[in-house]
Parts: sequence; structure tokens; C-alpha cells
Amino acid sequence: MQKIRTNVAGIDIGAKKVYTSVEGQAVVSHFTFTEDLISLKNYLLKHDVKSVAMEATGVYWVILYQILEESGIDVWLVDGRQTKQVPGRKTDVKDCQWIQELHSYGLLNRCLVVSADIKELRSYLRLREDHIQSSSMHINLMQKALIEMNIRLKEVISQIHGVSGIEIIQAILNGERDKNNLVALCHKSILKNKKDLVLKSLDGKYTDAGIFALKQAFEGYQFYLKQIEECDNRIHILMNKIGNRGEGQNSEKRKVIRHHKPNDEKLGANLLNLFKGKDATVISGITDYTWMQLLAETGADLSKWETEKHFTSWLGLAPGQNNSGKKKKNAKKRGRPKAGQIFRIIAQGLINSKTIAVGAFGRRIRSRKGPGIAIKAVARKIAILYWRVMVKGIDFVEHGIQKYEEQIIANKMKTLQRLTTELKLKFADNVLIT
Repeated sequence: MQKIRTNVAGIDIGAKKVYTSVEGQAVVSHFTFTEDLISLKNYLLKHDVKSVAMEATGVYWVILYQILEESGIDVWLVDGRQTKQVPGRKTDVKDCQWIQELHSYGLLNRCLVVSADIKELRSYLRLREDHIQSSSMHINLMQKALIEMNIRLKEVISQIHGVSGIEIIQAILNGERDKNNLVALCHKSILKNKKDLVLKSLDGKYTDAGIFALKQAFEGYQFYLKQIEECDNRIHILMNKIGNRGEGQNSEKRKVIRHHKPNDEKLGANLLNLFKGKDATVISGITDYTWMQLLAETGADLSKWETEKHFTSWLGLAPGQNNSGKKKKNAKKRGRPKAGQIFRIIAQGLINSKTIAVGAFGRRIRSRKGPGIAIKAVARKIAILYWRVMVKGIDFVEHGIQKYEEQIIANKMKTLQRLTTELKLKFADNVLIT
């Protein structure tokens, strides 16, 4: 093998120290304080280093990557699984030397690193998702506190964190105990259809411990709603910045976002501007919110992946290969990119759809190979469509389940005709004869 890169360095990043190997030089170490990282940058520039490879270790790499990139050095962030050292010979010094050697021979692949704006959007969205999960936990705690007092509100209304449920919980915390006064706080549709059930559900046994637990859970829920609102404000400002405030695009008729809708009326218009008019929401299951999540994880330029197969492989949605001789083994891939998980969540909803073609496709796979493989197959199909729309600019049209079933029948007829020709069979009066 011949070296294809010269003047390269390998960096092993830790919590306290950073070890650096430059070809022809002894390994040096620096602390992870900002002053020391700048000293490391100057050291690399002094030795005329053109390219650096370092592992994506937690979040330790972020600041160092930014400092080196700003200095003009070509920084390669690589997957730690590509830099495996020989067993039993692992030290930080040897790690950085091994990374430097692999990089000089061109044996490492660069990880995806998005632009600063997209990275900022990713940070806000991941924080938002964490707050949503925390708020869900406090909803469960409110339900638990009510059940401990035998207030069965969650059995008779769809959501205790809806408008009617929150009004009732606030009244209980303010000292209201009369069930007739509490039920009067419900929406008129609830009063019309199940007023008697709500009255029965509110006939509980109030305790000091139960009220205290309900108060704690309710305040926690309100706190995380406030956190989500602040994230929405940040997302709105950033999307207006990168999407040119949605100018020139119509954001009125957009696909409905049913869960956790962000407070941004121009979200769709900003996304259309960012992707130059290409609309991912024409794909089944993708709304403006899931589109923004995909943007935060994959960036706006999907042409970085040469083909749709490269894209689905990076997402962890492509079938793996682990063959030995005549044996084809199943090997689970370690780690799942966040973007791949988003496509899997979309797929779960589509499999239960009774009107969308890809849902019927998923149910056929599920009947033969189980739900796990079906979700992965549908997620891969959606990811391929997303890449084609964003890169190739194709116009996707959902023809519905009837069109899909007609296609399946047509394929079966072709197979049947081929078999009858091979076996020299024919039909007479709808009877198969030899």
C-alpha cells in the first residue's frame, strides 16, 4: 500500500487530555481547556499539517473541530469503529498514531458534519424532544395521582392534559371538590355525550398526599410546556433566518401536524425556500415537523450521498451483509442514526393506514417476516422517496391502496402466464388443463 496523504495528523480526544500524532514527530498531549486547544492548533500549523483525523467521541470533539476548521485545516471526523486497535495494545498514544496512519493511507471515511445553522437547529429540536418526553412523564404522574384518589377522569376523557382535563385539575388544586362544578368546566361536546360518566369519575376520595402529588406533577408539566415554548421561539427565529422568512411561498395549505406541532406558521414556507421549492410533504407520512427533524439530522444537501443506497445504508435501514462461504448470517448493526429512527417512526404510522399503498406493502411484509422487518422495509422505502424528491426532484404522487393491489394482481398474472407457458398448460372454460 502507498500513502495517499502527507502532512496529516491523528488526534485521540479524551475528557481531560488530547493526544496528537504528527508524522515524523513524537506524540504530544494537551489539556482540553480552550487555551490548550488553541495551542494544539498552533502546533499543527507550525508543522504544516494539512489534514487531521479524529474520532467522534461524545461531544468532546465539537469545540476542537470548530477551532481547527476555522484555521483552515481539513478536519476529518471519523467513526470510532473504523479505528479499532489490535486487542491488548490500546493506549491513548498508540490510538492517535494508529488514526494518523490509517488517515495517511486513506482508510477512513468522513462522518457527516452539518453547517453551523443546521447544527444549531438540531440542538433546539433535540432539546424540544427531551422536554416533550419529560412532559409526558408528568402527565403519567398526574394520572397516577388522580387514580390514587380514585378520580377516574382518564377513563372517560381522551386526554387529561387537554383543555377540559387541565381546567378540572386546576380547579381541584384551587380547592374545588363539588363534582357538579367540576364537570361544568368540560367542553360542550363532552357534556353532550358523556356528562354522567364524567360525574361518576369525579366522585373520588381526596387526600392530602394525593393533592400534593397532583400539584407537583401539574407544576412540572407546566414547566416543560414553557420550555417547549421557548424552544419553539428559537426554532422560529432560526428558520426565518435560513428560510428567508418564507417569502415567495404559500404556507396556508400544508399537511396537518397532529402531534407536538411547533408554534411556527411559516415553517412550511421556510422549508420550501431552503430546499428550493422541493416539497417533502408530498411523501406519505412526512409533515413539515418531521421534515424539519430530517433537515436537522441530514442537512439540506442530500447529494452528499451519491445514491439512494448510500443514503439508506447510512441511515441503518439497508440489509446488512455478513456472509461466510455458503452461509448468509444475520448481523445486527451497532447504533442507529437519529434520522433512521425518524423514518422508522413514520413507518410505524403508515403500516396501520388503510388507504395508503405503502401501508399495504408493510402489512404484506409483516405477515411473512414480522413487525420489525416490516417497519424497517417501509422506513427504507420512505427514505428512498425522500432522497429522490430532494436530489432528483421527482414528483411523487400517492395513488392509494387500490392502485397498489391492482399492481400486485397484475404481477401475479404475469407469473401465472409464465408458469403456464413453461409447463405447457392452458385454460379452457376457466379450467386449467394439460
